[in-house]
Amino acid sequence: MIKNFGDHAANERTFLAWVRTAIAVMAFGFLIERFDLFLQIAAPSLANRKLSPEGEEFGKIAGFALIILGTAMIAIAAARFLVTAKNIDSDEPHPSTGARVDLALAALLVLLGLSLVLYLSHAFVAKL
Repeated sequence: MIKNFGDHAANERTFLAWVRTAIAVMAFGFLIERFDLFLQIAAPSLANRKLSPEGEEFGKIAGFALIILGTAMIAIAAARFLVTAKNIDSDEPHPSTGARVDLALAALLVLLGLSLVLYLSHAFVAKL
């Protein structure tokens, strides 16, 4: 039997949850970038208007930012997984890693989400 198997299994489940979340964030970034393309195609036929250049640029930046954030989440999760696996097998006590990185990633996601809400509400209200 593997020493501290339950702890290692929990560490692996946590790592996989972070990876799933990061993949979802990256997919959402790709979707935002493609939805912007959809708005460019659909806007002229729906409201006889084109998207503003600022709106097009924001969609690309937001999509790219989410893809970068998802990639960073995977890198951070992998590093934490390896450090935690090493600490589980160690006999000496280790201080907690803290939640600063988790809170920083959550704050970035909230800021990007609010920016997207403003962008989409502006894109749709401008069409009316």
